[in-house]
Amino acid sequence: MSNSVLGREVKEVASEPRRKLSLTGRRSTYLSATFLIFAIGLRGKATLPLDRSSLTSFQESLNSFSAWIDNNRDSNPFFTTFINVVRNSIDWLVRSLQLGISQTGDTRLIPQIGWLGVVATIGCVVYAIANIRMSIFAMSGFVVLGLLGFWQESMDTLALTLAAVCLSLIIGIPLGVLAGLFPKFENFLTPALDFAQVMPTFVYLTPVTLFFLIGPASATIVTLIYAVPPALRITAVAIKEVPWSSVEAAVSMGSTRWQALRKVQLPQAKRTIVVGINQTIMAALSMVTIAALIDAPGLGQVVVRALESLDVGRSFQAGLGIVILAVVLDRSTTAVASRVDSGNVILSGQRTRRTTWVGLGIIALFTIYLSRIISWAGAFPGAGLFGRTISNWVNNYVNWFQMHFVNITNDITNVFSYGLINPMQTLLTQSPWFITGFALVALGAIFGGKKLAGISAFCVLAIVGTGLWSDTMVTLASTLVAAFITVALGIVVGTWIGRNKRADKWIRPILDAGQVLPAFVYLVPFLGLFGATRFTAIMAAVVYAAPASIKLMADGIRGVPATIIEAATAAGSSPWQMIIKVQIPSARRALALATNQGIIYVLAMIVVGGLVGAGGLGYLVVAGFSQENLKGKGLAAGLAIVLLGIMLDRITQAIAHKNSKEFANAGH
Repeated sequence: MSNSVLGREVKEVASEPRRKLSLTGRRSTYLSATFLIFAIGLRGKATLPLDRSSLTSFQESLNSFSAWIDNNRDSNPFFTTFINVVRNSIDWLVRSLQLGISQTGDTRLIPQIGWLGVVATIGCVVYAIANIRMSIFAMSGFVVLGLLGFWQESMDTLALTLAAVCLSLIIGIPLGVLAGLFPKFENFLTPALDFAQVMPTFVYLTPVTLFFLIGPASATIVTLIYAVPPALRITAVAIKEVPWSSVEAAVSMGSTRWQALRKVQLPQAKRTIVVGINQTIMAALSMVTIAALIDAPGLGQVVVRALESLDVGRSFQAGLGIVILAVVLDRSTTAVASRVDSGNVILSGQRTRRTTWVGLGIIALFTIYLSRIISWAGAFPGAGLFGRTISNWVNNYVNWFQMHFVNITNDITNVFSYGLINPMQTLLTQSPWFITGFALVALGAIFGGKKLAGISAFCVLAIVGTGLWSDTMVTLASTLVAAFITVALGIVVGTWIGRNKRADKWIRPILDAGQVLPAFVYLVPFLGLFGATRFTAIMAAVVYAAPASIKLMADGIRGVPATIIEAATAAGSSPWQMIIKVQIPSARRALALATNQGIIYVLAMIVVGGLVGAGGLGYLVVAGFSQENLKGKGLAAGLAIVLLGIMLDRITQAIAHKNSKEFANAGH
């Protein structure tokens, strides 16, 4: 290819996206200018404010509905034959697991299996499914949980997680197999799965507790809702990825369709299904900690109480326990996925390993016996001195930091508050609702046509109907600010690691670890640095959402065709020109996806940030749990979050789809 042809190709890469997007860009610009003119000109009119103690007729009707449920819980057949049966069954499952491994302070001084038996059993199981290194790592992690002073709370969290994971896999894997075999069934399930994964986790709490009350049953059910989609979707993908030629060969040799599934498809899909189990476990653990708001036992309750009292040291101590438990579970199941292949069982052909496994099993049984007859082997010895030392050290450091750097933290908070947060919040909360609503509907029409415009219009009117338009705008303002910072980080860091393999090698493990941690953990360090403010919630949301955006952008940069890179290099492009005029324009679909995921993750975390001063809908959801007269308002806030999440998700997905279509039409 000659240099002139190469140069022409580079020019097409740089100019074609702008030419194709010019109409959409002009429409978006006109819409933004029109919105600003009317928003400023009509500022303060029709903003639909509602103070926190007031209730609309819709919210009062939700309160009445809640009261009707409470009054008929023990008499209505729907509750006595279904809801109460489900609640009691799940409560029994969780409490049975707790009786096995969790120490209590009432009638049972030590559990059925004491800490020594639990640690030894964990070591034996992890060795059987992974390797000796992971076995030692897992046992060490569980011992550290005891040293932190949270053995009982950790086992409560583990019991609840195991209950939710078992139920999720019982439901998710069979449905995933059916979805992989029957595309129409998968299409039927897809909207529900999208809804469950897109919506912030807070949304599930209020309606579930309305029917199942607070406690382990409700915590397990909300965790189940959040954890089933990964198991189902990844199992479906695993089944569909099995070569059809293998199935045809089995059928041609006389196998029935069921035999082909059992002997061919499931064994070949085993490794991917294990990855789905890993994702299910991590999703369950993340949700279990948040479910502490509805009285789920475990480490999450410690974090919630510490956040409420602004005890940073205690919250850090419990957060560290959650991180350790998450890392142990994640690394153990990841090690399983790396060992499993489509044709071999983990222990096949390894006589020495089997002998060692049997020996470890005998040791585990012996330690379980010891933990039942010796007090120090049953209840974890000590009073968490190591954990209290960490807590005191963190509190002392936070006090020292706040004393010496209070001016710096205040300046940072003020810069972001007065430079970004306050202007955005003022713009949205002081604009007439119909102006903002029209802008959202028009945005949907520009990128998604009449159908998306209709969806946006429905969401806008439904949010107005909840009576929480102003609070929704507060949440939207924080979400947009955090999303802007998140996308900026995604572009900068994602482009860097997409172009630099060494940077990718060092940064990607950090991003992977960041995606493992439960949402609560991100609040703790920023609470210590900046106190309970909107800025704390926004920064926690940025850190929570950034890994997904960065990785998507990096993959997009890395996926730019080599011919385009070669053409730009041959035409004499500098590294900066390569990034600005070639790679980022070519990766704009990845940028749109990064924006979509960034907004969804940010919204989920901003709502959780209601615990530390973010206000808006998240605060009202929490208020609905704690104040009976505000339960209807909490339900309405959850509905408003759902509507806002659907609208933001659909609009950003439409942007990504439009970019993808235009990119394909451009011939790349």
